[in-house]
Amino acid sequence: MTDIYSRLVNKGPGRDVAKKLGLPQPAVLRRYEPGQPLINGPVLIEGSSAGADELAAELLTWDVDVRRHAVPREKLGGIVLVLDSLASPVDLEKPVLTVASSLRDLAPNGRVVTVSLTPDGGSPAAAAARQGVDGLLRSLAKELRAGATGNGILLADGVGTTAPTALGALRFFLSGRSAYVDGQFVRVGSTSGKLPADDEKPLAGKVAVVTGAARGIGAAIARTLHRDGATVVAVDIPAAGDHLAAVANDIRGTALQLDISRDDAGPRIIEHAVGRHGRLDILVHNAGITRDKLLVNMDHGRWSSVIGVNIAAQLRINEALLASEHFRSAPRIVSLASTSGIAGNRGQTNYAASKGGVIGMVRATAPLLAEHGGSINAVAPGFIETEMTARMPFATREIARRLNSLQQGGRPQDVAEAIAFLASDSAGGISGEVLRVCGQQLVGA
Repeated sequence: MTDIYSRLVNKGPGRDVAKKLGLPQPAVLRRYEPGQPLINGPVLIEGSSAGADELAAELLTWDVDVRRHAVPREKLGGIVLVLDSLASPVDLEKPVLTVASSLRDLAPNGRVVTVSLTPDGGSPAAAAARQGVDGLLRSLAKELRAGATGNGILLADGVGTTAPTALGALRFFLSGRSAYVDGQFVRVGSTSGKLPADDEKPLAGKVAVVTGAARGIGAAIARTLHRDGATVVAVDIPAAGDHLAAVANDIRGTALQLDISRDDAGPRIIEHAVGRHGRLDILVHNAGITRDKLLVNMDHGRWSSVIGVNIAAQLRINEALLASEHFRSAPRIVSLASTSGIAGNRGQTNYAASKGGVIGMVRATAPLLAEHGGSINAVAPGFIETEMTARMPFATREIARRLNSLQQGGRPQDVAEAIAFLASDSAGGISGEVLRVCGQQLVGA
């Protein structure tokens, strides 16, 4: 859906009026397109540890113009702040204030990425410093302008800055694939994973199933996974058959008309994927419904249908996958959660409960997939421009668009890019995590 306000305040007289009145001026975000460079401009690597040196050397192999010291008034495409040797909160001052002097040189749509250790280890002083990075990064992300974003990578003990998934996460955050991800952290819990041979086809040879694929975010996910090299099975209810067939034909995949709330949905998905394509590597749980009402007016039908589709169906399908011999080779599951399941939303107690349930399911299922080298994660979208949000009242929609650090709604493609990353082998060391795609939503958690 077109954001008319953003178009008006980004060119001509509208831009001047918005600037004088102090109105929001959402930047045009640099989103990924095949063939584009990883990042526009040099990348400053700040940090004095061995991990910072190793990371700088690795980026040089990516044909990135690396700086170890800032050049005055040189426009920077990105800043990577390596904080993997913090022993005390006082250790934050020197590297952080050094980077502060370069923030004015960050180009539009620039990137700031912190690399630090998880706070659940070390001495109290070290834990305090590591947790301090959380508040620091989230606050900095709210200060950035012109489409620039700030995100963080958390390394578990024993995971170095150049572990495969640490590098995969850094590529994601530096690239246009993360355009609407802001103020977020991903935790790299292991050295699992591997970088793709072809950065533009990271899912080559994989077979992926996407539920709810007939339209909107689901269709965008299916197209993105296909673009990245996967063979896609598009799943949706029979009533959406025409739209589903169009998506499947467009991406040269196959369509499976199926109500995922059926008891036999899991076995049917496996049978179709393996029977038609010989394997099953990735499952994306995108299908979901809303039946909004204030809790005081909630009835059995609205409650049970939302829980049934949004979480109970996923649990049954996952149970079938975990029991199947066909889901054993580094399998990936990615589920759609929602910021409503994290922060809540008025009139959505049933929906928020189901999406909170997705997050709990993801965390509990991660250890069950680990023995097969697999992973499961969730993506939690914020305000995304879809047919559903287009039906919102005008004033409500406009407010929702501006209540994030990027001052605009996201696109289905933004959600799809995050899912494609988490479904790839380069994210193999990330499991049981929730990645928000919300432009750093300002209200709630």
